[in-house]
Amino acid sequence: MIRRAAATDVPSLLALENELFGPDAWSEASLRDELDGPGRRAVVLVSGVEVLGYAVTMRAGDVVDLQRIAVRPDRQRQGLAALLLVDVLAAARSNGAERMLLEVSAANAAAVAFYDRQGFTRIDVRRRYYRDGSDALVLARPLLEVASS
Repeated sequence: MIRRAAATDVPSLLALENELFGPDAWSEASLRDELDGPGRRAVVLVSGVEVLGYAVTMRAGDVVDLQRIAVRPDRQRQGLAALLLVDVLAAARSNGAERMLLEVSAANAAAVAFYDRQGFTRIDVRRRYYRDGSDALVLARPLLEVASS
């Protein structure tokens, strides 16, 4: 089940952040800001009370940025990230956003391939963006159908 993230989810999200993102992990304060910040939407994928993954977006005008999408390592490659992505794409579309942007490490081949399969295309590169020195690929996906003339 996917639901809006709550303050009670922060300990689970913080543990996942540290496990998955290491030196680029968000702090507890940053996580709390992402739950409540203007234009933010945070969702968790749960089984019972257990958090299996989460996604965070931020809207600015007609663009929604995918800030995070993460799944527990022992539950990866089971389609859970795709479920989270479908949820945030639908929410962005329903709120009138025209496109979604994200940044992904060029060194993360699995994530790059995932986003490619989900219809994202590369629009820019940010050199040495991450703390490990890897580049960030800036990807975009249109959300609204283009009206035919």
